[in-house]
Amino acid sequence: MQTDLLDFEQFNGFIQSNRTAVVYFSTPDCNVCKVLKPKVMELLKEDFPKFTFGYVDCDSNKITAAQNSVFTVPTLIVFAEGKEVLRKSRNIGLAELNEEISRINSFFD
Repeated sequence: MQTDLLDFEQFNGFIQSNRTAVVYFSTPDCNVCKVLKPKVMELLKEDFPKFTFGYVDCDSNKITAAQNSVFTVPTLIVFAEGKEVLRKSRNIGLAELNEEISRINSFFD
């Protein structure tokens, strides 16, 4: 399930209220983003159900993108206990992402 984060306050609340979270930064006109997003969501649903998924539209929520130093899309940021623990941008391989989230996940079992 996806949570749309519409402003910076909502983003902060999402990060603070979820022990582990993945936030996907994108724009509506990014074709790579459109293909990758459902694959990332499926990966989390199947392999990492403890991770919640948030979505930031960088066109309509520029402040949140800027506050997180997101300058390219797609960008995926993984948060654990409110802190950024992983950042992937542009060319995101699912196998590599799975491996890295698995390492993070091992700390929260």
